[in-house]
Amino acid sequence: MLDLATLVSMYRGRGEPVKAPSGDYFACSLSFKLVREAKCWFGLYYTQSAWDQLVTRGSQGYPLTEAEMNALGLAAHLDEHPNSREFIERNIGVMPQMGYMIVNDLKTFGFIAEDDQHLLYLTEHGEDALQGIARRIYDKKYIPEMLYVNQQRYINPGSKEIHKSPNASQIDLF
Repeated sequence: MLDLATLVSMYRGRGEPVKAPSGDYFACSLSFKLVREAKCWFGLYYTQSAWDQLVTRGSQGYPLTEAEMNALGLAAHLDEHPNSREFIERNIGVMPQMGYMIVNDLKTFGFIAEDDQHLLYLTEHGEDALQGIARRIYDKKYIPEMLYVNQQRYINPGSKEIHKSPNASQIDLF
């Protein structure tokens, strides 16, 4: 399992061009071509043309994943689920710390906005990005059933089991 710092570093480094060491090549994950220079994300390598296929229409060049789609979808449906920042961070299918970072990125790119009560809502650019990522992943227009919370397959990683052991009274730091 990756620690949070490594996960954040890999997430932040998405799309950065990397060169293969002398005498080595990268294999593109989509085209299976061998290349000397590629774009890297979470240990997978992509040619520029393959990377361009992954960039979602309407996302202004920001590479969206299913986690971002969940955040955008939760911000879009104000009546079905609470659109508080905390609820969205905990229910997008990643650990809450990563959810915090993803929500901040979506705010920075102008896909979501936050009001004084820390409620998140979708912007016009966010609506375009949501429709684009839904079409890329599911090949159809976005519907709320695409979200993790509506599919009931996501278990909130914030909850911890209570372990019965001789040291149970000791503070659990992790």
